[in-house]
Amino acid sequence: MQNTLKALTVGTAIALASVPAFAQDSFVGLTWGETSNNMDRSGSLTGNPLARSLDSTINNESTWGVRSGVQDDTGRMYLNYEYISGTGNGYKLRQQNLLGSYDLFMPIADSTRLFGGVTAGLVKLEQDSPGFHRDSDLGLAGGLQAGILHQFDAPVSLEAGYRYLRTTADVSLNARSGAVGGSADLKSSEQLYLGLNYHF
Repeated sequence: MQNTLKALTVGTAIALASVPAFAQDSFVGLTWGETSNNMDRSGSLTGNPLARSLDSTINNESTWGVRSGVQDDTGRMYLNYEYISGTGNGYKLRQQNLLGSYDLFMPIADSTRLFGGVTAGLVKLEQDSPGFHRDSDLGLAGGLQAGILHQFDAPVSLEAGYRYLRTTADVSLNARSGAVGGSADLKSSEQLYLGLNYHF
């Protein structure tokens, strides 16, 4: 047992020593951007003139997010939570993303880097329109992001980026009056964003 504990201790120490930059450079941040969604309506909604405006309910809508992660000179790993809500022409949709991301860095100046990476996680889509039965769904999300990151002399960095996600969430839209009935699939999301990170 002592040999096993000793081996585990040595192995843990070696593993931690191999990633000192991640242990020393953690960060938290805020993001703001605009999201556009690609919605795929069912046949009954496509043919219903009352549902034509559904596609634009979440389109160029403000998106707020928080994040936390670790990074070194070559890349970073972080967890994102994002919230989007849109209302238009009698429809109300909400989207929440919980995503894990990994980026690789490419330096272009002393304090400036390009980044690109992959993202995967969960997306929750909610339909809470007046006069409709409420519905929600939890689906999967996966995609890519790229952008530019600048590190200031203070422990603060600023970034601008673009993310594309494919998603699997869908919701039902059934009016209480029966005038509209069907479903809508969230096929993809595109987001342009700014991020402010604090490093410690």
